[in-house]
Amino acid sequence: MAFLCAASFCGCGGKEIVLPYDGNTTNSSFRFESNDAGNIAASFAESLCIPEGDITAGDEIAEGADAYGSAGFFDIKNRKTMYSRNVYTRMYPASLTKVMTALVAIENCDMDKVLRADESCVVNEADATKIGLKAGDSMTLDQALHMLLIYSANDVANLIAVNIGGSVDGFSRLMNERAARLGATNTHFVNPNGLHDDNHYTTAYDMYLIFNEAVKYGKFIEIISMTEYSTVYKDQNGDPVDYSCVTTNRYLKGQVTAPLRATVTGGKTGTTMLAGSNLILLSKDSSGNSYISIVMRAQSADILYEKTNKMLELLT
Repeated sequence: MAFLCAASFCGCGGKEIVLPYDGNTTNSSFRFESNDAGNIAASFAESLCIPEGDITAGDEIAEGADAYGSAGFFDIKNRKTMYSRNVYTRMYPASLTKVMTALVAIENCDMDKVLRADESCVVNEADATKIGLKAGDSMTLDQALHMLLIYSANDVANLIAVNIGGSVDGFSRLMNERAARLGATNTHFVNPNGLHDDNHYTTAYDMYLIFNEAVKYGKFIEIISMTEYSTVYKDQNGDPVDYSCVTTNRYLKGQVTAPLRATVTGGKTGTTMLAGSNLILLSKDSSGNSYISIVMRAQSADILYEKTNKMLELLT
């Protein structure tokens, strides 16, 4: 089943601005060099943070800025960019891709819809995170989203794609169309899981746009804040399969402590050899205001969390 969300990108005063997807552009939509650039920038400014280049307040991590590719820290309530480095530079997103997979799924499908796996859902890569889905296995979308966002199962991402988009390619088109409507026009997805492909890329800023939309949904926040999950799905014969997983987020696992004034709600990790270590995070300050942080292409997980904490230290 292919279902195309009918939402459009709206500007100030109810003026609709259609943003067609262009995978070849190197600019985010509000930075287009055209007569409409001012209107588009103004419409973004109404509800979003817009970095005007690098903003690097605060101390850098000990390993230096070359230890990661890009980073951004955004104050959602006040629409303020608190930190920005290379946020418009293309990066491989790895499993940060699954934020968009979840967003498209939540918007296009009921949580109790039963998803059934076929051969195209199976992931055979030895080092890929997966639950070992086989053709004929089935589960609800609600179960699948938990496995997708908590454990980062790549075969479950394929399961969602095939059942909502008709195929991996069909779902990828939905992802790209949704990204374009969000203004994330420096993004191109070719799969729902983030397994490497040279034509599968995004930017830190585009991921902020996507994540900022996803956290508008209570189901998404509920899942990304969970430390563990257990459920029972069915195999091809209808027999129960017990499943349990633990989050990949070191903050939620208690392996990394956030600065005193920051409380981590949850987020999504992503790691491949070419993408490096990546993390997008939803946090709150002592007054309950929400923030989005993102670090991409860190050289290690330790550097990833060290850089994230340096940005969280900017909270007062």
